Amino acid sequence: MSDTHHVGSTGAAPGRREGTQNAPSNAQPGVQTTRGSGFSLTEDWLAAGVGLLVIGIAWALFATGDSIRWLAVAPAKWSSVGQAAQDIGRHLPNYVALFATFAVLFGASVALLRQRVGAFLAAFVVVFVASALILTLGAWVDASKYNLEPPLVALALGLIVSNALTLPEWLSVGLRVEFYIKVGIVLLGATLPFTLLVWAGPVAVAQASIVSLVTFFVIFFAARAFGLERRFAAVLGVGGAVCGVSAAIAIAGAVRAKREQASVAITLVVLWAIVMIFVLPFASRSLGLSTAVAGAWIGTSEFADAAGIAAAQAYGDFARHAGGAIAGAPEASLQAFTLMKVVGRDIWIGIWAFVLAIVATTRWEAQDSGVKARPNAGEIWARFPKFVIGFVIASALVTWIASHYSLADYRKVVTPDFVAPITVLRTWAFTFCFLSIGLTTRFRSLAATGVKPFLAFTAGVVVNIAIGYALSAHIFASYWNSLG
Repeated sequence: MSDTHHVGSTGAAPGRREGTQNAPSNAQPGVQTTRGSGFSLTEDWLAAGVGLLVIGIAWALFATGDSIRWLAVAPAKWSSVGQAAQDIGRHLPNYVALFATFAVLFGASVALLRQRVGAFLAAFVVVFVASALILTLGAWVDASKYNLEPPLVALALGLIVSNALTLPEWLSVGLRVEFYIKVGIVLLGATLPFTLLVWAGPVAVAQASIVSLVTFFVIFFAARAFGLERRFAAVLGVGGAVCGVSAAIAIAGAVRAKREQASVAITLVVLWAIVMIFVLPFASRSLGLSTAVAGAWIGTSEFADAAGIAAAQAYGDFARHAGGAIAGAPEASLQAFTLMKVVGRDIWIGIWAFVLAIVATTRWEAQDSGVKARPNAGEIWARFPKFVIGFVIASALVTWIASHYSLADYRKVVTPDFVAPITVLRTWAFTFCFLSIGLTTRFRSLAATGVKPFLAFTAGVVVNIAIGYALSAHIFASYWNSLG
């Protein structure tokens, strides 16, 4: 895979537009393979189909009192290698079934794209086994202490291997970065019902919206001031404004940014997310913040869910062992973080993807081509990332399901049997993606971007922290302190 390939076209030649070219028999993913009625079978549609099929089956089982929990297997927490090996051995049939399920779903998609299924499956075995080992490492009880979160480990391992060794050509067939993340984004929709916004309350929604909008525009205009291309600026902006890694890749696909641009954004997100794990709890303690206010500030200022949860949990632990020196219930820190980050900010992934996809197709591409006429509705539709539609449909379905429950019943009934298993499958898809990103990224392409992306993103970090503190500790402090 060339480092100049666009994320949105998934291996298509640079500049090739979805739905406008005839594809040869060995067409790359994302290139049109079916013509005639205006519908083209693309990777976006297949990713949406795979994600919605999984969600539909999970819902059908849930509606009949069953669940896909048996299939959605993940390593259990362990403290010794023997314990981890024993757990894997006990659940080996589950892992085999999970691999077979992914192989069938992904293999069928590859076949529909008229590509070599056997070559993909051979490479996917390596991707799956490596991802299983990464997730197992992430389940180590001391993993968070050493920042061994699966996304970070997958990305770092991939970067080390790809830059230290020469990978066999056959492996590249299974490193389908965009397909994996698109499936993951659709599954993400099933974990983010719009009802959560109502449950979170108008204050949490307002604070999340302020942060998402302000941080995006600060990073975007800072990047533009440094001379960075608009698509790159958009990926950096949403990466800092919403849900770090997932958002960066989703937006890269929506605006058709280059793969190395998504890699740079992910690297910056991970870098600052790690820094904030240590900085935010320490700063909150120094400022004497209550647990809920600290959790809201962490949710406003962190860039990754896993890192934010670690920071919020750490502050809750501070309060638990502080003998009353820190106000608020220890659990309020994680509760406030969840409302701000996992509910309020993460839901903006779909919003930004939708808006920026339209902006990119109606304005940026027209300006780049020098054509003043705006694309017609058919052209916008042809270029719009169809996996975003899958995300919205998934969210709408779960919203309908959630409408029949109170928040307490949703967490007690729907989450463990329906949402949690889908979350596990989403984690697998994201891990496939992060590993593939690392294995297809070269350090020289990251270094070529220079210091400007770092400065633009850091400008957003500074603003994010300042606004987050003002909103959490002063403007909306009474709301957050009422939690728990």
